[in-house]
Order: sequence, then C-alpha cells, then structure tokens
Amino acid sequence: MNWFLFYYSLFMIYSFFGWVFETFFVSLGKKKFANRGFLIGPYCPIYGLSAVFIILLASKYKENFLLLFIIIMLIAAIVEYLTSYIMEKAFRARWWDYSTQRFNLNGRICLQNLIFFGLLGSFMIYILNPPLTNFINNLDIKTVTILTIIVGFIFIVDVVVSFKVIRKIKTTAEVLKKDYTDEITEKVKEILLSKSLLTKRLIKAFPNIKSINVRIGKKNKNK
Repeated sequence: MNWFLFYYSLFMIYSFFGWVFETFFVSLGKKKFANRGFLIGPYCPIYGLSAVFIILLASKYKENFLLLFIIIMLIAAIVEYLTSYIMEKAFRARWWDYSTQRFNLNGRICLQNLIFFGLLGSFMIYILNPPLTNFINNLDIKTVTILTIIVGFIFIVDVVVSFKVIRKIKTTAEVLKKDYTDEITEKVKEILLSKSLLTKRLIKAFPNIKSINVRIGKKNKNK
C-alpha cells in the first residue's frame, strides 16, 4: 500500500481512538457525556500525530522495553508541549494546564501524564498496532483511496470550521478591558456560550480553558 495512505489511515484511526479514550475517561469523571477535542468530529489529532511518530521512530526499539518506553515518553512530551505552545500563541488560550501537578514543565506537560502515555504507547506498539497494520494492508487499495478522499475532505472542512470557532476566543478576549486572568476567563466563557452551538460545544469540551490575554491597559492601583 502507498505509504501516505497507510500512515494517513493510522493517523485517522488513532485520532478516533484518542477521542474515544479522552471522552470516556472525562465523561466517567464528570458522570455525564463530555465530547472531547477541539474539532467538531470524533477525533483528537494529537493522539493520531503522536501515534504516527511513535510507530515511525520508536517501534524499531520494541526489543528493548525500557528504551522504547523512554522514547515514547519523549515523543509524547514534545508533541504535547508544542501543541500547547502553538495553540496558545495562535488563539491566546490555554487548553490544558498541569500547573497543579508535580514535576510539570510550564504547565504544558507533567511527568504523571507522560508515564501514562508511555504505557499507553507501549500497549499500542506491542498489542494494538500489529493486527491493525495487517488489517489496513489487507484492505482493497481502491476502497482505502476512496475512504481517504472522503474522510480527508470532511477532516479539512472540520479543521477550517473549528478554527473559525476557536478564533472567537482570541477575538473575544482581545476586546475585554480586564486586568486579571480569572475575570477574563469567565467573561470569555460567558460571551462564547451565548454564541453558536459549535462554540458552546468547544467550551463544554474544555471547561477549564484559560484565556491568557491577561492585561489590556494599566492595572487599577486600588485593586
């Protein structure tokens, strides 16, 4: 099979698995359904991207579990940190924050999660990916091509629409004349929840989202 079709298939499948994983555990904690992910559809690209990098860079070390585990942790750390940084700079909002966790780095990554992702990635390499790879390789190439075009088109449209919704967070935050992060965060949520259904879905998916446009103007000395 064409390498692009193969890895794109893995990317989309693991993005979907990531969405299922995130949605299940967050919903379990909240005791109600939580539609996770910043895209509209049922996928979390950060999981798909991490899975592809792990397969490409770490699977060759599967004979040495400790080395494999460490490499998976490093890949997960780099992908999660860069994703958090880029989204924060692009949209002026932080989507997750591990500042309260021990051994965190700028609140973007933390050791506890990286260990968990190391175990999850190891499970993927040893258990999940071999049969999944065989399944994809045994599919008819025409079927995979057609599905790739359809899913790819839907995914691109989803990204464009979702990013337009996400940009409302940046736009809304920029017009507020507040001095403190908490006040801005609550006002951003208030404004966005009064807007479209897509915006409401985004806020409900990330209830702890923080606007980082902290200061606009001078602080009031009396405060």
